[in-house]
Amino acid sequence: MQEFKTLFEELGGTETIEKLVEAFYPRVYADPVLSPLFEGDIEDIKRKQKMFLTQFLGGPPIYSQEFGPPAMKQRHLPFEITPLRAQSWLACMKEAFQEADLDENPASVLFYDRLKQVAAIMVNSYE
Repeated sequence: MQEFKTLFEELGGTETIEKLVEAFYPRVYADPVLSPLFEGDIEDIKRKQKMFLTQFLGGPPIYSQEFGPPAMKQRHLPFEITPLRAQSWLACMKEAFQEADLDENPASVLFYDRLKQVAAIMVNSYE
């Protein structure tokens, strides 16, 4: 019987998530469309993102254990997320995928498709 692996495991687990988040946030903070949304301690933001992505990909539910259900759309309602910002977020993520060597992993296609769905769901404002 073949063992089922989560996307978290398929992608390389914690080490891969850390590489991705470390590659992602410098891009976000440098992006003029996105940077106005990101205030506060970048290390805390990265820590939460690592926890969220771990859980999102089927790893341990460490985000929920600390913060409760992710409810990402609700958590982002205070921020103006436009279609342009969603696209910029995805572009930063795509570049981070490349830097973290995720574009080499077949499971990354499914991961990125899920992120595209998340980005679309997060839109709460139209230019």
